[in-house]
Amino acid sequence: QVQLAESGGGLVNAGESLTLSCRVSGGIASTMAWFRQIPGSERVIVAGENSLGALLTRKPSATEYYADSVKGRFTISRDSAKNSLFLQMDDLNTADTGVYFCAGRVGMAADIPVSPNAYQNWGRGTQVTVSS
Repeated sequence: QVQLAESGGGLVNAGESLTLSCRVSGGIASTMAWFRQIPGSERVIVAGENSLGALLTRKPSATEYYADSVKGRFTISRDSAKNSLFLQMDDLNTADTGVYFCAGRVGMAADIPVSPNAYQNWGRGTQVTVSS
């Protein structure tokens, strides 16, 4: 069973950068993503990565997804050799504050689902707080 563990969260000032890491163990998820959740709101996707899923399905598809609010500022990457997922966050602002979750989808799909219900594996989350 795939297990995920996030790390790298913390308190930063607006305009600064932060890198989140997700350690994957127990298996491999074809599609992986980062979700963000704030109190009282639903968990929403901020970035997704599906290079492995696209390879396995042998179908052309986008290998990365970014929410409009983070395009140009966040970069998702995957280190297959180390079985890790990363999220590089640059030029952070207060709207980026929240608990960030690493998520994995085991299905061999060529797409990157945006709904959290499509992902089976979750980490416990890491807090990111951006101060103005």
